[in-house]
Amino acid sequence: MSTLKIPTAKVFEPLLAPARYKGAFGGRGSGKSHFFGELLVETCQAERGTLAVCIREAQRTLAQSSKRLIEGKIAALGLGQGFRPFSDRIATPGDGLIIFRGMQDHTAESIKSLEGFRIAWIDEAQTLSARSLSLLRPTIRAPRSELWASWNPRRKSDAVDDFLRSRKPDGAVVVKANWRDNPWLPAVLDEERRLDLALYPDRYEHIWEGDYVRTFEGAYFADLLAQARREGRIGKVAADPLLPLRAFIDIGGAGASADAFTIWIVQWVGNELRADFQHLRRWRKSVEQAQSYTFKAVITVIATGLLGAIWLGIKVMLGR
Repeated sequence: MSTLKIPTAKVFEPLLAPARYKGAFGGRGSGKSHFFGELLVETCQAERGTLAVCIREAQRTLAQSSKRLIEGKIAALGLGQGFRPFSDRIATPGDGLIIFRGMQDHTAESIKSLEGFRIAWIDEAQTLSARSLSLLRPTIRAPRSELWASWNPRRKSDAVDDFLRSRKPDGAVVVKANWRDNPWLPAVLDEERRLDLALYPDRYEHIWEGDYVRTFEGAYFADLLAQARREGRIGKVAADPLLPLRAFIDIGGAGASADAFTIWIVQWVGNELRADFQHLRRWRKSVEQAQSYTFKAVITVIATGLLGAIWLGIKVMLGR
């Protein structure tokens, strides 16, 4: 067994030990993909015959895969003789293999072709569907097999976030990594980060700090919410039981284009206006859906009334 000495950012050190599930999430510039790319090359070099698959939810061409990144790591580490890149795969020492797959192209039957693989790395894992994750997990089941995931979070409900951050399965090692954790952050990338912070504060937290998407770019209150977050005006506060609560309702427009309904619960406390984001409820039901529900409810009431009337009529006739 041969090993490589590869400098590793401190934030990723917990991921070097064996674990069934490994995850790294965060914003741009953290080096998540570069870390897993190097770890994969190192593993294939040290453990001859390793079978690995690089996964994305959608991969129509290899240009959308991690293949170029891995080939760059092989060259940078001076391992060109032991690794042989082909058009659709990379041969590794000891008859090992790295292949690249899109989960959308797989069915419950075709995914079985990956059963002998020991490592599955899911890059851009925020796009992985719950169906794909449920197919992949029991398929990668070779001895000492591992599933790796790297992603920039979008929503708490995304499959990878729900599994690795909310449910937290036993044996999972998950780290948060951002630009400040990268000791080799390129100067040009840091300049882009600062530019986004100055010009696009509404999207900065998501793109660079690894937060969930909180506002849509161009949304009416996006700039104000971003400013409030930077100034520390968004946090947890208790409602004053002696002061009234007020509800503000935003119906999201009118007509067929209306697609949202929001209630804001607020309270005036001195000079402060406190809004309840924790229990903010949103209904994304279209007007057509609401009309459909109403129609079904009316039909149900009418049908129930008719059946009741018929039953009463039958009872009256039988009573005679």
